[in-house]
Amino acid sequence: MTLLFSPLTLRGVTARNRLWVAPMCQYSAVDGLVQEWHHTHLAQFASGGAGVVIAEATAVSPEGRISPDDTGLWTDAQRDAWAPIVTAIQARGALAGVQLAHAGRKASTWSPFSGHRGSVPVVEGGWPTVAPSAVAFDGYAEPVALDLAGIDAVVADFVAAAERAIAAGFDVLEIHAAHGYLLHQFLSPLSNLRTDEYGGSLENRARLLLRIVTQVRDAAPRTPLIVRFSATDWAEGGLDVSDVAQVATWTAERGADFFDVSTGGLVAHQQITPFPGYQVEFAAAVRRATGLPVGAVGLISDAAHAEQVLAAGEADVILAAREWLRDPHFALRASAELAADIDYWPKQYLRARR
Repeated sequence: MTLLFSPLTLRGVTARNRLWVAPMCQYSAVDGLVQEWHHTHLAQFASGGAGVVIAEATAVSPEGRISPDDTGLWTDAQRDAWAPIVTAIQARGALAGVQLAHAGRKASTWSPFSGHRGSVPVVEGGWPTVAPSAVAFDGYAEPVALDLAGIDAVVADFVAAAERAIAAGFDVLEIHAAHGYLLHQFLSPLSNLRTDEYGGSLENRARLLLRIVTQVRDAAPRTPLIVRFSATDWAEGGLDVSDVAQVATWTAERGADFFDVSTGGLVAHQQITPFPGYQVEFAAAVRRATGLPVGAVGLISDAAHAEQVLAAGEADVILAAREWLRDPHFALRASAELAADIDYWPKQYLRARR
């Protein structure tokens, strides 16, 4: 048995392997409601052998959407729309996860299919955005700095969305604190200029995330809880991996089980030179600091490379995105390439196994 196709158990919940589907926005929802597209899109990855299928960044409030076309979990109707998709994933042997998110100053933007860039005007269906400070992302509308009541509301929205996710049947929850969205905006000194208890020191900048992790854990005591981090801003004066390792340690103390480690997304002037596995070193650093399992991401698109990362002890899981879009049966293909003996090839596809 290869490492990639060995099981992983978190809080009593077992994933059948360590090749997972990372969240990928589809910009195809209507009023936050998932559609038939989402059902087909997500269920196919489970048929393709994924261990965990994590659904896209799903807004905890209307103003938390990246675009007007994002999925949500702020209403019971949205909860009920997710339920059959969760059932379809589970029926195909994978665990179903969902990424709970708030876009902050990167909300109310045009979808990539619209032909437009930047913020959606209010008269065209957009909305005023919020952030830790009134500092805009380059080319976007200036946000309103959240007051303390607004921060409390964000916490409550994450908890309510987590409760709806559990009611919909999701097996795994992920809190999105990466890619320049609201919780990352609070963490980074490049976007958080506050002088109150939510700004200044790293501990203060982490306060909102830590409140959310604590209260979501209380609301879902038996559910594996992942936190997704950007381990560096790739920009001078921003977050670095030592900061994120410390914050991850604090979230672990409050009940986080696993870290999904990515990078970047906070500022337009970031400087990144990507290559296959370029983010693995950051996952390894968080793993060493916390002692908890981590997922590595970033241009890991073949089975041998994925197995190598795990064998080197740099990560415990490989999360992929674009490779799953290119091949929704990525895990089945990888098992054949590694000669892994798995028992969950769909019988309809067995003729392709060798």
